[in-house]
Amino acid sequence: MADAFKLPELGENVEAGTVTKVMIDVGDHVEIDQPVLEIETDKAVLEVPSGVAGEVSKLLAKEGAEIRVGDPVFEYSANGKSPAKDDAPKEDAPKDEPPKDEAPKKEVAPKESKSKDDGKDEAPAKKASEKAAERDDDEARSKERDEDAKAWKSQEDRGEEERPRRRSGGPVPAAPSVRGFAREIGIDINDVNGTGPGGRISLQDVKDHARGINTDVRGLVATAPASPTSTAVNLPDFSRWGEVEYETMSGVRRRTAENMSLAWTTIPQVTQFDKADVTELDNLRKQFTKQVEAEGGKLTMTAIIVKVIAAALKKFPQFNSSVDMASNEIIYKKYYNIGVAVDTDRGLLVPVVRDVDQKNLTELSIEITELAERARNRKTKLEEMQGGTFTVSNLGGLGGTGFSPIVNAPEVAILGIARTQVEPVYVDGNFRPSSMLPLSLSYDHRVIDGADGARFLRWVCQALQQPFLLFLEG
Repeated sequence: MADAFKLPELGENVEAGTVTKVMIDVGDHVEIDQPVLEIETDKAVLEVPSGVAGEVSKLLAKEGAEIRVGDPVFEYSANGKSPAKDDAPKEDAPKDEPPKDEAPKKEVAPKESKSKDDGKDEAPAKKASEKAAERDDDEARSKERDEDAKAWKSQEDRGEEERPRRRSGGPVPAAPSVRGFAREIGIDINDVNGTGPGGRISLQDVKDHARGINTDVRGLVATAPASPTSTAVNLPDFSRWGEVEYETMSGVRRRTAENMSLAWTTIPQVTQFDKADVTELDNLRKQFTKQVEAEGGKLTMTAIIVKVIAAALKKFPQFNSSVDMASNEIIYKKYYNIGVAVDTDRGLLVPVVRDVDQKNLTELSIEITELAERARNRKTKLEEMQGGTFTVSNLGGLGGTGFSPIVNAPEVAILGIARTQVEPVYVDGNFRPSSMLPLSLSYDHRVIDGADGARFLRWVCQALQQPFLLFLEG
């Protein structure tokens, strides 16, 4: 058999993706670190570099197919010659028996081949090896569950009616994907009650915990809001009334739907509205636009507001936090990473501008421009989508007078920006035309009170109207 290059680890919590582009062909010679594949995960589009060098003899990954970490991408010959090993068995194998039959028979456990006569011994060798690997994983998980069950039994013998909320000593019984999901939504896996054998924690247990569902040690669930997936509406057959077309959700769209459903279900959100007179600020922006463009950036209202928000977060630290209801703690972050929502052909992406407080307006304009271009060109790196503490979403270029953005958990606030409108403003006894910028602030009411929301948004408006305020208080 030829050597195979398998899909490597792509990043934390990323286990699979959809192949959007195969960048090599049979007969090509690949080098180490040469991009060979482009895949779309639920967070970004990534280029996969080769970890081997040699001549490609067979492509195994196909465009449009889903691929998981560990799946083979292509077969190759390290010495630059296409291997002929695949053809040899066909010449030596008996005519009345397929040449590939023997390989799986050797790898399938005797117990399985005796108890099941469903033709699995005729599967390719690859399937057999995968089955063996799955059995190894099952055995490992079985041992882990047995250990958990022993600990559980010991606890019951001591008369403990409930499992401690926060465990000590040894890892909790949960799969890596479950741990990763818990980290992503800001939940300590140690605080989740597992309803599986031996207290094993499932993905549903984490979701129930996030929604505040109480479960006892035997997995009995109290009354609580239904999960977003369980409340899906049974749709009628729309084709009865006319022509329809079905399109499978992309990874980005599916992840957006899941995150927004979870946020809407778990976060009590309030939206505060206000307007900022940006007449003078817009004149200054236009005055210095060419100077910033010469440096490679665009001096937009988004860049200015991102800088203002960083100053506001320092003055109002509760807006730069996350809430942990499991431990009744509020986590205040001492860094200021602002996510900027970008409209792309694949859906909404939110790359993160890091350490905004440490960068000047020109640097921010250049970075935001580059991040937006990479997002639209499917070049965003996974790490560029992580670590945000606050989000800004600007729909002003598309129109509208206002909207209610949804908080991007585990953040606690998001600012929406609509289109600037010229309105008459009464100043010193006269009306004068002013450029009024509609702003909408959505926030997590568990952490932020209405009065705090009003103060925060009014401070932002004043900073936009009188930028000197940033020097006084920012």
